[in-house]
Amino acid sequence: MPPFDTSATLLILCAVFGYGLGTIASGLLLSRLMGLGDLRKIGSGNIGATNVLRTGNKAAAALTLILDAAKGAAAVLLGRLVAGETGAQIGGLAAFLGHCYPVWLGFKGGKGVATFLGLWLALAWPVGLACCLTWLVAALTRKISSVGALVAAASSTIWAFVLGYGETVLLGLVLTLLVYWRHRANIARIRSGTEPRIGQG
Repeated sequence: MPPFDTSATLLILCAVFGYGLGTIASGLLLSRLMGLGDLRKIGSGNIGATNVLRTGNKAAAALTLILDAAKGAAAVLLGRLVAGETGAQIGGLAAFLGHCYPVWLGFKGGKGVATFLGLWLALAWPVGLACCLTWLVAALTRKISSVGALVAAASSTIWAFVLGYGETVLLGLVLTLLVYWRHRANIARIRSGTEPRIGQG
């Protein structure tokens, strides 16, 4: 982590704004606006892009992916503007938590993969790009989206260290643990061979 040399008030503001951005349920809002039904009653019940794809609307799924990534990036950029790199990291982490645990939805949110990738692209774009490519390779190789997410998350701290962003390694570790926690049911299904593959309803 970078040094905490910014006032606590500004850092708290970064956390509050970041969390608020993270709680915007893009998938849930889009599914309602586009007449796709209540996303929480479709497929896995998750509010993320993967479950939006299960509605059969690829455009809605792609837009959800972009918007969920954008709110993570926006939280980082806003945090950086207000309180430098410390604010950027706090804002990004808060956005991730907001997406996964939105107060408006009883703290039942998404799994945070798009937001994770978006915040990394804004925080350290080479690391973010490497994570995106890692996700793509792993997901296409195994044909399982959650495998891509887990491999990308695990690789983030490695990429951060290798690419010279050592001050982000601690954040990367925290985010990785959270991604794995949010995917604990997926991990169980992967082990049992019952995890749905990409394109499977």
